[in-house]
Amino acid sequence: MSTCPFCHPTLDPHQTIVAENESCYFLMHDQEQDVLVGSGVIVPKAHRATAFDLTPLEWQHTYELLHTAKEHLNQVFQPDGYTLGWNVGVASNQTIPHAHLHVIPRYEAGPHAGKGLRYWLKRPE
Repeated sequence: MSTCPFCHPTLDPHQTIVAENESCYFLMHDQEQDVLVGSGVIVPKAHRATAFDLTPLEWQHTYELLHTAKEHLNQVFQPDGYTLGWNVGVASNQTIPHAHLHVIPRYEAGPHAGKGLRYWLKRPE
């Protein structure tokens, strides 16, 4: 996938490889955070379209990197909590067809404090 930003993370000067292991990266993008200060994604190095396509080893490495990411974010941003999530498919708003686990630090003083993933789905509109 020659144009996939997660297959070639160093091609985007705004994207930083914060940590990595044998099969995954933890990436942060300085222009894609909006109000989600400190947000990043964990992606497999091999192109996998969705989380359902990860190998058992990639799942293990995702788990390990999630803890590394948490240590980094705790030190740098001191969040009060986290929201973690996968979007799978267009109906779920997956805009890049490469599996990526969102790691979103949450803050008590944040604009959406107390509102998790399901909050947005349970709204009547």
